[in-house]
Amino acid sequence: MDLSFRERSLWLMLLSLLAVFGFYFATVLPSSAAHLGPEHIAPFAVAVVVLVIMQVAGHIVIALVDRRAGEDERDRLIELKGIRNAAYVLATGVFSALCAAMLTKGNFVVIHVLLGAWVLAQVVEIVSQLLLQRRGA
Repeated sequence: MDLSFRERSLWLMLLSLLAVFGFYFATVLPSSAAHLGPEHIAPFAVAVVVLVIMQVAGHIVIALVDRRAGEDERDRLIELKGIRNAAYVLATGVFSALCAAMLTKGNFVVIHVLLGAWVLAQVVEIVSQLLLQRRGA
């Protein structure tokens, strides 16, 4: 299967997001803490740094391997459709976080519901774009 730069980039972002935040959530959850403390900041910071390094290094490799460039109107339309799908997920996640804020003590659950919603929205955006790229929409 011959993948374009855009598709390779999307696959890189999807796999790195799933790996890094999958590991983060497996490490941090479940927690009996009600509030986010300094001990929770370090794993998050490490996750963000690792994610950035993985994506920058991966995009450098992809750019060296695939010299084709250019984005057309179809790519922009696919990107907008992915963003639209992600917006629905993110809005639902924010509502869920507001509900969690009313039902739980402290900020630990609320912050992690928001973070989980953001990661899930990114995954939905990327998967939507990958499916639309393959379908040719």
